[in-house]
Amino acid sequence: MSPNEAFRLLVRGTVQGVGFRPFVYRLATQLGFSGYVRNVGDGVEIHLENGRANLTEFLEKLREQAPPLARIEAVDWQPAEPTGLKEFRIDRSDGEEPFVFISPDIATCQECLEEINNPEERRYRYPFTNCTNCGPRYTIVLSLPYDRCRTTMSEFDMCTECRREYEDPLDRRYHAQPIACPRCGPQLKLIDLRTRQELQDPLETAVRLIKKGKILAVKGLGGFHLICDATNRKAVNRLRKIKSRQRKPLALMARDLEIIKRYARVQADEEKWLTSPFRPIVLLEKKKDLPGIAPCVETLGFMLPYTPLHYLLLEKIPLVVATSSNRKDAPIIKDDEFINSEICDYLLTHNRRIAMRADDSVMKVIKGKPLFLRRARGFVPFPQPVPESLRVSGEILAVGGELKNTISIYKNGYVITSQFLGDLDDYENFRYFEETLEHLKKLFSFSPELVVSDLHPDFWSTRFARNLKIPHYQVQHHFAHSLAPLLEHRVPPGEKFLGVSWDGYGYGQDGAAWGGEFLLADHGGYERFAHLDYVPLPGGDLASREPWRMAISYLYLAFGNDLPAVKSLRKIPERKRQAVISMIENKINSPLTSSAGRLFDAVSFLCGLTPPAIEYEAEAPSRLEAAAWKLSLRPEGFYPFEIKKDRIPYRLDLSPTIREICRELSKKSPPEIIARKFHLTLARLILKTARLAREERKVNLVVLTGGVFLNRHLLLETQRLLERDGFRVIRPVYYSPGDESLSLGQMAFALYRMKNNRADA
Repeated sequence: MSPNEAFRLLVRGTVQGVGFRPFVYRLATQLGFSGYVRNVGDGVEIHLENGRANLTEFLEKLREQAPPLARIEAVDWQPAEPTGLKEFRIDRSDGEEPFVFISPDIATCQECLEEINNPEERRYRYPFTNCTNCGPRYTIVLSLPYDRCRTTMSEFDMCTECRREYEDPLDRRYHAQPIACPRCGPQLKLIDLRTRQELQDPLETAVRLIKKGKILAVKGLGGFHLICDATNRKAVNRLRKIKSRQRKPLALMARDLEIIKRYARVQADEEKWLTSPFRPIVLLEKKKDLPGIAPCVETLGFMLPYTPLHYLLLEKIPLVVATSSNRKDAPIIKDDEFINSEICDYLLTHNRRIAMRADDSVMKVIKGKPLFLRRARGFVPFPQPVPESLRVSGEILAVGGELKNTISIYKNGYVITSQFLGDLDDYENFRYFEETLEHLKKLFSFSPELVVSDLHPDFWSTRFARNLKIPHYQVQHHFAHSLAPLLEHRVPPGEKFLGVSWDGYGYGQDGAAWGGEFLLADHGGYERFAHLDYVPLPGGDLASREPWRMAISYLYLAFGNDLPAVKSLRKIPERKRQAVISMIENKINSPLTSSAGRLFDAVSFLCGLTPPAIEYEAEAPSRLEAAAWKLSLRPEGFYPFEIKKDRIPYRLDLSPTIREICRELSKKSPPEIIARKFHLTLARLILKTARLAREERKVNLVVLTGGVFLNRHLLLETQRLLERDGFRVIRPVYYSPGDESLSLGQMAFALYRMKNNRADA
């Protein structure tokens, strides 16, 4: 670069709070540049002049050698006026309106762990040790640009030694905003919740109490865990009683991989995600059962420690239950005052405030890629780039659905989707929804010009959208499901696809309860090409909680009044069975549904795998999946079904399947074989319907989405059959296929409408 040349670079992406500025400082100095680097409202600004290298070399090294947590989305550059600077420096943030991405909360790095375990280090056994490469981020940020004064760490004055590290560009703690040490940082406190007395030696005492079978609330990054010894059956049973959670699996935190491998089979790609800086809970195949942890399913949910406090707690307790501290269906607790003796014995807390709560992320790993059951800590708020063909200048809010809600915001070519927020029919979760939206507004100086919601008129999210008094689009539930993976995979508008959207419930345009949908679609709209044939939903919402009702509904359609003597129905009193049949016959409180989720409920109950009343959503399908997985390599058979092609949409009749299942049950076929063949039947049904779409409409792209595709067995079999037949198949990877992705799909719809100046919703 000649002495008369200078350049201004603007780097966008996740480039604040990840050690990016000191990295640029070292790179520029190494290449002989003078100039400066600073945080600005929409990224990091770099001014370069007088370098030994050329700009191309700097840009190559900028991308190749960036810090591990940085995600560079774009680098724009232009010539600038030389300033005559003689050296390179790091400048303060400029205070512009912020639109920059903050890193998610990241697990403790190896260098910090070594310090914690080294008696010679000043942070020896300090539970809040962090550096630029690890520690809290999203959960402590109050506003952007990301500087200490805009985080909850602003309440702690740095000591001289921390200040020296913080200001040294060559130190790995340079501008690490959560920097702390035992002299100046957060401190632990252990409280006996019966007496409210503070106990001495909080860490050591907490370990002793857990080993004695006590239950502790432990403050983490995004909220409190309830923790107990996972091998203490009495403690686990008591925790289940407190949580009113008798069968739903409990999450486990293990000291290390060796402990996990005692109880679960860990594939190489699962190990990669377990040990990643994001530290999700990964569902793993059981090798050895842990009584009381995950009854009736074949997986255990494990995570590794992700804060220094977790590492220190697990030194002498190799395996603990670590479940969120909330009551059933409420948001995770983040503040001390909401922890009391009704939910645990002791409170292990600290004085670093949590600005934004976030649950642990939960995933399966399928062919090396995540399949999210819940996307939160570690992955939020990563930005989703929007294809140029969908970018607009406005700011858009998508408010998701009613269950498993998320919010998505659009600004400057990116979509940011919130953490999992829960079910909005719970008042506390709705407050969490509002709290999160306000947080995102502050972080990104976001002011929506347009809002988009579900089609259902009575969802809390829809009502909220209406009350904003700004232009409002509404999107059919399963269409939004189908669009979400297109935005994630950056599929450009115009390409036709078949959206196979299977879940429990979505409000259909005909007013029925949809849930087994095949939509011929592009970004602009959809046609309902086929669906699972309608069946009555006796009792309405009650049928989703009592799977025997759906079993009777399917039996009635398959056999009429002459129901077969299925063993599992003996659990249901005759008068109840007759009452449900009467409801179906007289069409009383029995709306029609095409729900694939309710089909799984029915078959799971018929096979005797599910109790008459479920405890948690998807309990019945989870048990059916577990049974099928036991025979994942055999048999290869499937049941008959019928595709009724008298009109569009085609109707997919599973009555022949139900009749054959009942025949096998009468012959005492094992439920595992029936479950396996049932999954294969559905995969084949999807293949045959996709073939029809290809033959009749020339569609070759298939999108698999909806909560039913959280079923590993169904997903793998369906994808295998479709790809073998030449279809291009995509599914959600960094978003959940469940209702968490609705806000992303709604956003894709709104972007297309705005881009094409479509005023109609």
